[in-house]
Amino acid sequence: MKHADVWRALDTLAAEHGLSASGLAKRSGLDATTFNPSKRIMPDGRARWPSTESVAKALDAVGAGFDSFAALVGGARAMPARSVTSRRIPLIGLAQAGGEGFFDDGGFPVGGSWDEVGLPEVADPNAYALEISGDSMEPVYRDGDLVIVSPAAPLRRGDRVVARTHGGEVMAKELARRSARKIELKSLNPAYPDYSFDLSEVVWMHRIVWASQ
Repeated sequence: MKHADVWRALDTLAAEHGLSASGLAKRSGLDATTFNPSKRIMPDGRARWPSTESVAKALDAVGAGFDSFAALVGGARAMPARSVTSRRIPLIGLAQAGGEGFFDDGGFPVGGSWDEVGLPEVADPNAYALEISGDSMEPVYRDGDLVIVSPAAPLRRGDRVVARTHGGEVMAKELARRSARKIELKSLNPAYPDYSFDLSEVVWMHRIVWASQ
């Protein structure tokens, strides 16, 4: 049992349940950074192993047994063949997405600060994943859920979308209306306000095509 194999098994366990490493940690009742890549090597260069307690909590959170985890450590796949992913997709947290250096002018993911996660195949080569944080999108999306966003997918009224404004704000909403001058976005959580923007205020808007639930 090698250090890299154990961490790979945890990454695979998370991906097979539609979660990032931090999403798995949060669902397990652990600190969100417990399984992050940055925590796998100590400052002095020594390998840091996940604790037995954290592994046990992760298995319990997704309803997996230790036998299946041991199989993942050995390189097996525990997910059904119909769910096997065929490529890795760039991933960042929705709260990070408004920062500079993550997207180009067209809203395509760029830069080296993205993580990666294995999720269902999407035909769009520029598709990316966002990890939901907070309660602003409940009850549709919960804290720790992942959504796949496709810049190439056509947009229609009623679609759930991710939009970025010229002010740098990135938000996940429902497309309520789009005209030649205005874009109206409806908040998924009724406790939060809806938005109306002049078309010139929105840099890009992409459709959410899949979500872990």
